[in-house]
Amino acid sequence: MSRQLPEQLSLLLPVWAGDDPDHLEEAFRSSVQEQTRPPDQVVIVRDGPVPDALADRLKALAGSSPVPVELVELDRNVGLGMALDAGLAYCRHDVVARMDADDISVPHRFEVQVPVIEAGADIVGSGLLEFGEHAGDVVGTRTPPVRPEDIRARARVASPFNHPTVVYRRSVVRGVGGYTDFALMEDYLLWAKMIMAGARVANVAEPLVKYRVGAGAYARRGGWAQLRAELAIQRRFRKLRFTTRGQCLRNVAVRGGYRLVPERIRRIAYRMVIATYRR
Repeated sequence: MSRQLPEQLSLLLPVWAGDDPDHLEEAFRSSVQEQTRPPDQVVIVRDGPVPDALADRLKALAGSSPVPVELVELDRNVGLGMALDAGLAYCRHDVVARMDADDISVPHRFEVQVPVIEAGADIVGSGLLEFGEHAGDVVGTRTPPVRPEDIRARARVASPFNHPTVVYRRSVVRGVGGYTDFALMEDYLLWAKMIMAGARVANVAEPLVKYRVGAGAYARRGGWAQLRAELAIQRRFRKLRFTTRGQCLRNVAVRGGYRLVPERIRRIAYRMVIATYRR
């Protein structure tokens, strides 16, 4: 009986003008050179023009990479969802890992996650460590639900995956229409569409990504733009019949209210209600 060959992996990494070249290099190296099971291809999407220092770093990383790098250069900034959709078109392999340009993958990340996909999952996320000034400055841990039924239940009230940690099947993502242009909530909408389509979901509780919590992280989760995005996603969920009327009202009250409270209270609420969090 022949053994099934291991799946090949594409790494999808978007970059925009606001990213730091040093953080990008740290993210790239942690997800490529330092992996015990490295990706077979890297797709970097440059979302619009970037400063010269960042452009130079992109070229240097692509030129020195031990695996092939496809640099997709968009003429203008189109936003995360559309940038990721553009990048997916250049991924050669059906298994795709997400990575952000300011986070850090732990060395065995793909060694843990890819076998979960090979075993039958269509998407697998993981826990993550939040850090401040440097990778050793851990300020908290976000742990997602791991049982499929708990992931599906969590999705009705909050995002069940930590987006920078996910590995998924490109065919399933594109089969439900991809991310689309749904600013600030593109990932949450994608998870809902995948769940409704019957995608096999999984999470690993272990933190496999270190997530950079910069100054103003909690401030950016509030404000009128975030509130409008929250109301829009709740309306879309009702239209899709992903949530019940009661769930929708609860989400508008809790998640919508969360967007407008002072930052100090938002930090506490995020850890207690919005994210599964422990210190």
